Amino acid sequence: MLVFWILFNLFVLAVLALDLGVLNRRSRRTGLREALIWSAVWIALAAAFAVLVLLWHGRSLALQFVAGYVIELSLSLDNLFLFLVIFRYFKVPDEHQHKVLFAGILGALIMRGLFIVAGVGLISRFVWITYAFGALLVVSGFRLLRGDKEIHPDKNLVLRLFRRVLPVTQEYVGGRFFARQSRLYATPLFVVLLLVETSDILFAVDSIPAVFAITLNAFIVYTSNVFAILGLRSMYFALAGTMNAFQYLHYGLSVVLILIGLKMLGSHYVSISTEWTLAIVLFVLGISIIASLLCPKKK
Repeated sequence: MLVFWILFNLFVLAVLALDLGVLNRRSRRTGLREALIWSAVWIALAAAFAVLVLLWHGRSLALQFVAGYVIELSLSLDNLFLFLVIFRYFKVPDEHQHKVLFAGILGALIMRGLFIVAGVGLISRFVWITYAFGALLVVSGFRLLRGDKEIHPDKNLVLRLFRRVLPVTQEYVGGRFFARQSRLYATPLFVVLLLVETSDILFAVDSIPAVFAITLNAFIVYTSNVFAILGLRSMYFALAGTMNAFQYLHYGLSVVLILIGLKMLGSHYVSISTEWTLAIVLFVLGISIIASLLCPKKK
């Protein structure tokens, strides 16, 4: 199994190096057509990986990967709304948004890897952690249902503490995160990155336990998370102009969190197959998206 971990992480590093070092060496605006193409590429890569898991480890693990990927990707859509709020609040230039999201992905991969290893270890040692995660998902689902899950940039505790440690320039300094004037300054671009990373930590608290409800195989949890995160950047640029149209999506996401939380709470009494879990998740999300398209928000 160690070989799979090494090969997969080498693949991720190669893709990220290709993205940053070749395709996006210079800051530029990402167009809708390019974003749609890359979103399709990442989904196709995830599908190809699912086929590899099917051939090497069988149908059960392949289904677990697909279910984990769908859940992680759907919950990540909620994160995209928050990215949009942050970028608009700080008026981040279009050509620099890609850089922030790329750096945010690197941080997210490291943090989520640590969360997954720690989570699997805790659940393996302490069975009651499963109930704690389940309760957390149910509470998070109801909070999302009420619309409580949001970040106010001007009230963010991490940001307020950071500004006490390091001053921030008034204007953007190109695409730089730091600038040296009379002393070292952070730029507003780094402040945006800090908020993006903070929001990802908050969302990881929900999304990773949700995948634990599907499987405790650390490799499957990790790879499904990574594929969803890697495709998140392209999906942001593809959906940035239309995300406000999905007014009922957060209701679907909240129902998914609640149902998965209940699944974890009752995991020792009722067994629900991965196929049924995946079908229910797709059905709930499909209903919320269709409802949003049929009943668009009035301007």
